[in-house]
Amino acid sequence: MCNLMTTNENYNTQLTLPLEVKEENIASKKQVTPTFKPYNNRQVQVIFDIQELIPEHHVARVIDEMVEAIPDEQLFQYYPGGGRSSFHPKMMLKVILYGYSQKVYSCRGIEKLIQENLPAMWLAAMQKPDFRTLNEFRGQRMKQMMDQLFEAMILKLMEENYITMENYFLDGTKIEANANKYSFVWKKTTDRFKEKLKEKIQETLRQIEAITQLEAESYLMENVEDSEIAPSKLEEVANQLEKK
Repeated sequence: MCNLMTTNENYNTQLTLPLEVKEENIASKKQVTPTFKPYNNRQVQVIFDIQELIPEHHVARVIDEMVEAIPDEQLFQYYPGGGRSSFHPKMMLKVILYGYSQKVYSCRGIEKLIQENLPAMWLAAMQKPDFRTLNEFRGQRMKQMMDQLFEAMILKLMEENYITMENYFLDGTKIEANANKYSFVWKKTTDRFKEKLKEKIQETLRQIEAITQLEAESYLMENVEDSEIAPSKLEEVANQLEKK
């Protein structure tokens, strides 16, 4: 309803701001810019202590302590001395065992961990042995010790609840042990568990050995294909592969 004496046909009751006020508000909003934390992934980054980036109870620390406990003399006996400098055996053991703890058994996979995985970089002290060096180390120089350390590592990680048998060995193997049962039942169950665990460890070691041989043969064949080798040398290489 309106008063005909004081209103006209364009009159309405909506309040409006002057046009210049609207323009000032829009302009003030446009002047506010977002803020971000500094970011430049091409800037040189200096990490003073990479160890600080590894969680206190990380599996890499367990492996580090386990290998450090091995006397140097026990490891150095596998090296004849002289010649070109070798990677330190403790570093090699640590990165290979860490790969195994992550169920990475291929040396190409372990090489990738050393290049991309922070705990592996720490264990390697930023050194980068290639897959051929890793494979020769575990398959020839340190094979017997690698098998023993693998078993020791699995037992230690299970004892400290880093892994479980059913999760690590994939197939859901699980043997329940109830401490409230009679002692002879408990002992029988524990013995069955240990027996099954040893079988799984030996099975995994056989799998690792097969992968080691395949990688060695693959590298040998790559060299054959990429090089000009005399027929007599080719025959020698073929004989070596057949023996393996």
